[in-house]
Amino acid sequence: MVIDLTNKKPLFSGKKNTETSASLAPWKILLVDDEPDVHTVTKLALSRFKLDGRALSFINAYSAEQAKEFLNNEQDLAIAFIDVVMETDHAGLELVKWIREDHKNKTIRLILRTGQPGQAPEEDVIVNYDINDYKAKSELDSRKLMTSVYSALRSYRDIMEIEQARRAQVNHRKGLERVLEATSGLFELRTLHKFADGLLTQVATLLNLDSETLLLTCNAMDAISGHMESTDIKILAGTGQFAETPINKTLPSHIDKLLRSALAHKRCLYEDNCFVGYFPTKSGLINLLYMDGIDKIDDLDKKLIDIFAINVGIAFENLLLNQEVEDTQSELILRLGDVVESRSKEAANHVKRMAEYCAQLALIAGLSESEADLLRRASPMHDIGKIAIPDAVLLKPGKLDDQEWSVMRQHPMIGYQILANSERPILKAAAIIAQQHHEKYDGSGYPANLKQDQIHIFARIVAIADVFDALSHARCYKAAWPLEQVIEEMRKGAGKHFDPDLLELFIDNIDIFVKVKENWKDHDE
Repeated sequence: MVIDLTNKKPLFSGKKNTETSASLAPWKILLVDDEPDVHTVTKLALSRFKLDGRALSFINAYSAEQAKEFLNNEQDLAIAFIDVVMETDHAGLELVKWIREDHKNKTIRLILRTGQPGQAPEEDVIVNYDINDYKAKSELDSRKLMTSVYSALRSYRDIMEIEQARRAQVNHRKGLERVLEATSGLFELRTLHKFADGLLTQVATLLNLDSETLLLTCNAMDAISGHMESTDIKILAGTGQFAETPINKTLPSHIDKLLRSALAHKRCLYEDNCFVGYFPTKSGLINLLYMDGIDKIDDLDKKLIDIFAINVGIAFENLLLNQEVEDTQSELILRLGDVVESRSKEAANHVKRMAEYCAQLALIAGLSESEADLLRRASPMHDIGKIAIPDAVLLKPGKLDDQEWSVMRQHPMIGYQILANSERPILKAAAIIAQQHHEKYDGSGYPANLKQDQIHIFARIVAIADVFDALSHARCYKAAWPLEQVIEEMRKGAGKHFDPDLLELFIDNIDIFVKVKENWKDHDE
């Protein structure tokens, strides 16, 4: 079945023809009596019985204990005919009490039958036990037995319909809550990769489904060119066998065929027990969602996928727009940082390494992924104030005199003033970093002599990353230091220049930062 999502028609329509077979399933009747003849006569009297096109199916129990076993194992028992006197004089009554109170079955219709009416007076039994009818075996001829079963089954049918409607209402409410929870969580994810992983997690949660899922993307221009076989479909995220799948992995042929069929028809597909969602975006990408095992979900879940898919389409569009803005901001910040660093003759990849050092240390220190990403994007602007420092001071090869040093010490406040009036989170964070990255943990830094927690954790992290990179790489006035010497020198600054806890985390995880250093070598290394 193929449904066009662009017109927001339901992704799924129609029902599998399971209700017909279900409607012909017989009504289950439990006969509890220690006399085999009673079982035989009852089944004979009701052999031609039908209600709503459904005949009767009998389950025979010859004691109360045996009946309990059937009740524990059988589903959808509609009626139980229960003899009062079996292994004990009140075995039937005790069974009724167990069914209602211990087994907590309120739907099964209970009809007591007795060959000894005086043993359990009708008035006492009706008042004290939750039964639906009470008959003496002597008066229960074929006609009256038929009447009792009609009456009991109609009551059972109506009770089940009411219960089914109640459950449907509860499921609809819970389903909508699940959709809202799922999509609200997706809107919080800031990167395309995390969104993709989050989407698949939420789909699985939404459907209570353990199946293979894939989120993929391709270029719309490739798709509309008509050459479906050559369209490059990239994997964004996957579950099951597709978890941790590389972006260029070859897809199984049956999945690839379904995906390309969805692209060719420009709509969602629901076939072969699989679903392929087709989500075009204004940015020129087409996102595809593949799921298998769809026969395990019901009509309500299919409607939930419909609602979820519309929200996901909106989320994807907003995410791509936000990511475009943030990526543009980050690239401009990085390029401006490069300009500043190259003017002051810093190493070529200094700001790139700095950004990654800072993000990794933030994560190790317990900051959230969003905070670490914000620091990664903002840290390249830490020295932006140097753009206003004269070349005679900034590029002087020798030691600065007092006046020159006074001019150099102005760059943190200049950087802060350049960035401070922005309401953008990245630039606000960059303003704090620019202002505070030369503050020292013991209060001996500049420009405000802040100390300890007065210094924002972003600036405390940048201070460690900046010094590590400066010591590890060659400058016009010095050679690169060996790693052991760098660590030894930085340890001397613990509690003075650096936050001692952050520095300890940095040194304990030095392999991470050495790897970043190796990934972003300068061109002359």
